[in-house]
Amino acid sequence: MKRILFLLSVIAVMLLPMAGVSAASSDFSERVSGMAEITAVRVNSGSDKIRIVVDASKPVRYTTMTLKNPDRVIVDIQGAWLSAKVKREIAVSSRFVNDIRIGQFNKNTVRLVVENKVGSSNYKIFPLTGGTVPGRVVLDFGNLSDSSKAVIAVPDVQQKPSTTGSSSVSTTKPTTPATSQTQESKPATKPAVKPSDSSSTSSIQTTKPATTPVKKPSSSSSTEDIDGPAKEAAGTATDTGKDSSKNTGSNAGNTPAITDDTDADIAALTGLKGRKITIDAGHGGNDSGAIGPTGVMEKSVTLRIANELRRLLVADGATVYMTRTTDTEVSPKGANASDIEELQARCDVANNTKSDIFISIHMDSFSSGAAKGTTGYYYSLGSQRSRDLADKVRQGVIDQIGTQSRGTQSCNFYVVKHTDMPATLVEVAFISNPQEEQLLNSEEGIEKAAQGIADGIADYFG
Repeated sequence: MKRILFLLSVIAVMLLPMAGVSAASSDFSERVSGMAEITAVRVNSGSDKIRIVVDASKPVRYTTMTLKNPDRVIVDIQGAWLSAKVKREIAVSSRFVNDIRIGQFNKNTVRLVVENKVGSSNYKIFPLTGGTVPGRVVLDFGNLSDSSKAVIAVPDVQQKPSTTGSSSVSTTKPTTPATSQTQESKPATKPAVKPSDSSSTSSIQTTKPATTPVKKPSSSSSTEDIDGPAKEAAGTATDTGKDSSKNTGSNAGNTPAITDDTDADIAALTGLKGRKITIDAGHGGNDSGAIGPTGVMEKSVTLRIANELRRLLVADGATVYMTRTTDTEVSPKGANASDIEELQARCDVANNTKSDIFISIHMDSFSSGAAKGTTGYYYSLGSQRSRDLADKVRQGVIDQIGTQSRGTQSCNFYVVKHTDMPATLVEVAFISNPQEEQLLNSEEGIEKAAQGIADGIADYFG
């Protein structure tokens, strides 16, 4: 009997720590319920700028401020908790940014600190929502006005030392080749050569907006309350509190407040609800477009990307017109149409529906399989808005699929010249490059390419 009692007491002692762990886990799950989980920090560095993307399990609200000596931009993401899998400090090699740190500033706020060299006028912060990542905060540092040519003037680093940091606090809102495009003049800088942009069904397909489900936050992660390095780098909690207290809103406690205009501003920033967008999947029908080393056809890749892009845009409230949704020509004459007739039929879809923007999707090709990367094109005599659209779509694709940037270039392609609205032709990647062909022949590659274009469109309307 004594032996049995002894064994029972040993078992009870062993179970006590497990009960404590279970209780702690339960408390943590309850604390983060309804909060956004910060799941990743992604960095894409180029010659003209560096982009930092913070991924969240749902749309988020945030405030920003700047501090001096050294120059830092701080983003406080409210109602959020930081996943244990996210690196707290990210080493970067960029002429625009020195260091990136992130931490759990308090129980309700995740703080991102970007030590930078661009001063107060050469960065931009904005949210993106929808798609495979429900919530994102995007930070761009560098040359934001002209990502293909201009060079940023980095501020003089000789400043008087300051003992107190900053200054400004703001509250933000959630979240080549020649183608048979009958190119009247080829861009001199583009090496690749490929067949034209003949494709799309003759009937205009309109898709009605739908709603996008929001992913629930996960409850498995770190339970830390304060991240020392991030807090120290950004300034003391007292300093931040003083600045943030200038804003008043519905949030209480330690979380900086948000204005009543936040929800409206989110919609305005995303800007997709009610927008009319024409998507043109390059080539189709008898025109295969370029063909990759293993036989993958450009017309198939562009159609898959276009259909996925349509799904994403409709989910965010846009009205989408497709030049084609199957493997066919656009012109009513079908395979008997001339190149001009086929390309004009494509332009007619956008012009007749009075679309807000026109996106033509292509894959690049070159005689050498070593050529690689993503290029954005706009009509050489077109508007600055077309250039902006081309630039943002190109950058969005690069952020998602990790291709090399070949810049934003002017062109004389038929479909961007003869459309009445801002228009871009994006060469997503080189189908002649074995690695990029493989990437864009995969479901993951298609989804990411479409998400990148959607991100660029959202950025453009922002």
